[in-house]
Amino acid sequence: MVRKYLFSSDHKVVGLQYALASLLFLLVGFGLILIIRWQLAYPGIPLPLVGGWFGEANAPGGIVLPEFYNQLSGMHGTIMVFLAVVPLAVGAFGNYLVPLQIGAPDMAFPRLNRASFQLYLLGGIIMLVSFAAPGGAAGSGWTSYPPLAVLATEGQTLWLAGMFFVIVSAMLGSVNMITTIVQLRAPGLTWFRLPFFVWSQLVTAFLLLLAFPPLQAAAVLQGMDRLAGTGFFMPTGLVVGGEVLARSGGGSPLLWQHLFWFLAHPEVYVLILPPLGIVAEVLANNARKPLWGYRLMVYAILVLGFLSLIVWAHHMYLTGMSAVLSGFFQATTLIISIPSVIVLSSLVLSLHGGSIRFTTPMLFALAFLPMFGIGGLTGLPLGLASTDIPLHDTNYVVGHFHYVVAPGTMFALFAGIYHWYPRVTGRLLDDWLGRVHFAGSLVCMNVIFWPMLVQGLAGVNRRLYDGGLQYALAQDVLGLNVPMWLGAVGLGLFQLPFIVNVFGSPWFGRVAGRNPWDATTLEWSAAPATVEGAAFQGPQVFRPAYEYSVPGAPHDFLPQDAPGEAR
Repeated sequence: MVRKYLFSSDHKVVGLQYALASLLFLLVGFGLILIIRWQLAYPGIPLPLVGGWFGEANAPGGIVLPEFYNQLSGMHGTIMVFLAVVPLAVGAFGNYLVPLQIGAPDMAFPRLNRASFQLYLLGGIIMLVSFAAPGGAAGSGWTSYPPLAVLATEGQTLWLAGMFFVIVSAMLGSVNMITTIVQLRAPGLTWFRLPFFVWSQLVTAFLLLLAFPPLQAAAVLQGMDRLAGTGFFMPTGLVVGGEVLARSGGGSPLLWQHLFWFLAHPEVYVLILPPLGIVAEVLANNARKPLWGYRLMVYAILVLGFLSLIVWAHHMYLTGMSAVLSGFFQATTLIISIPSVIVLSSLVLSLHGGSIRFTTPMLFALAFLPMFGIGGLTGLPLGLASTDIPLHDTNYVVGHFHYVVAPGTMFALFAGIYHWYPRVTGRLLDDWLGRVHFAGSLVCMNVIFWPMLVQGLAGVNRRLYDGGLQYALAQDVLGLNVPMWLGAVGLGLFQLPFIVNVFGSPWFGRVAGRNPWDATTLEWSAAPATVEGAAFQGPQVFRPAYEYSVPGAPHDFLPQDAPGEAR
């Protein structure tokens, strides 16, 4: 039985494998941030309980050294972005739900799907093993900027190797997702009858397929710089330890930045688009209304996907680019906010006049809207060179990005887990535990991330292992690190009800019917997971995805595969 599930190519099994692995990586990444936040709140004070776990080379007497702090912060970012949030949003939700929502028996290439997960897991394990390498894990940040990354310890080589496998995994999965959606839709499921979640996964797959190859090439070249002494990203005349470093040719560190951010900015929308699709499903279902401006939302994310490929250098205003080039990236950065606002506004307008049910998934989806809004609004000053220059590399950037990813993206993913859990297990998650999880997470996340914006506006730089203790400008806001540490501890504690809920509900959860939310999309019409060996029967689609509150209908919803007058 174990072998069957470990090596299964079934899209539901692979989706659950992605979910379990990404949640475990999420737990590891969160554990790293607890250490980081303690160090910022109490620099020079030994870590409680776990201080002796990291050895004298990293934390003598339990006190975190600057080099170990760099490893923790760099690996935290890498794990959260590449190993946790994106695999959960795309690998888990996408693999499990997209075939069900389009009425397909499986992904187009099941074995490729299995290989994609195995490569992802291999890459993640290699990255974690780097903590045991001589000199520790990668300490050059999640961006791996040269020349620091080229001169770093062996852990950086393992970071590049892990990224290689993760990128191959993402590209294989993207080809599979695109082919599945284009070729395997059920009869009658035209493009504008697709659930918005499927559209979000389709655009995301194209972004991964187009943007990851440049970073793959860059990772190979940086590996050659490290192992073969080449000079793709290493400038000549670099002085290290008082001596000029011998390198062939005149490499460019800025070339790495261009190649990295050409992926990393679309990666931000890879983080955002699937959660937007999840929130759209949950809001429409619990407001008992069709999505407002569904076609407009589809066109908006198509434009968003295209524009995300031409705004990358707004991360590089400090590199000395020309005024013309800077003006181009400032203009495209402001333009890309328009489709984002269209989608967010459409989701808010979808609530107007609805008969709203405040279920646990709906609470997370509703909280996503203002949290993601804060993340978007705080990003506007970073899109203009004049305001980005003083804010660049301060804690303001950290707060902005975390508002997008943590209470933004993660709240949407939690909404999806609570919403589709009955489809996976046949049981409902406990509502009281879910509400405790929601309320505690909402408060604690704001306690953590709002002070970051304040510290950034005060001029406190990110990546300071003592939080700015040695800088006069940081003295007035240093005290904010203590409540941020307490907020991080509280956030961890409030995940315990979620863990108990997810792993306990298959036994104590209330039995759910085939369609407990009275939803319209096809995944609720397919044979439930509790029916072993149920034969696949392809559905026929008669109507759009969100036929709620239809006048004259016998119920307040019409499933897409319900026979009747086609629309």
